[in-house]
Amino acid sequence: MESPSAKRKDQRREAILQVAAEVFFEEGYQATSMSAIAARLGGSKGTLYNYFDSKEALFEAHIRESCGRIAAEILDFSDDQPVPEVLQRLGERYIERIYSEWSVRTFQIIVAEAKRTPELARQFFAAGPMVGHDRLKDYLGRATARHEVKIADCSEAAWQFLGLCRIHHLEVMLGVIPQPSPAERTKQVEWAVEMFMMRYGT
Repeated sequence: MESPSAKRKDQRREAILQVAAEVFFEEGYQATSMSAIAARLGGSKGTLYNYFDSKEALFEAHIRESCGRIAAEILDFSDDQPVPEVLQRLGERYIERIYSEWSVRTFQIIVAEAKRTPELARQFFAAGPMVGHDRLKDYLGRATARHEVKIADCSEAAWQFLGLCRIHHLEVMLGVIPQPSPAERTKQVEWAVEMFMMRYGT
């Protein structure tokens, strides 16, 4: 059982990550400093360094832990349900998350900083998109083994399905079109599942 002091430390760490995310979103990664985060927290910079030894480490933790929570929410594949139903549920949860404010703001930061700090982009890709891709690839491999779909390259098929789901992603990121409604997201995923099954259904 976690001790009271360890619990307080975990709560403090979570508070730091939440405040840091606010500052990163408001100021951008490059303009954000550990001093600015400490000032927003109302504590000393020394206390902040007790938890994270650099701005880079703090942002990496923000990305890794946020992506981990998102993955836990959407990547729950059920092998005892029809593939179209599993993909529909995954697709709706997936685009709901990628169109969330957190995802939009984080993606904008990553794109803005990718050239100056390519390691940030690599960390984000590994903790987010790659995790989703790998788990979907594994599920499609199992479905292929059960002869529910016929896929020669499950890695490529996983990227294809995720791409079909986020067909309007760039337009939303750029603010060209508004966020799709729940009904529009459902219809968008239905189309993606239909296209996918037309290609890979047995």
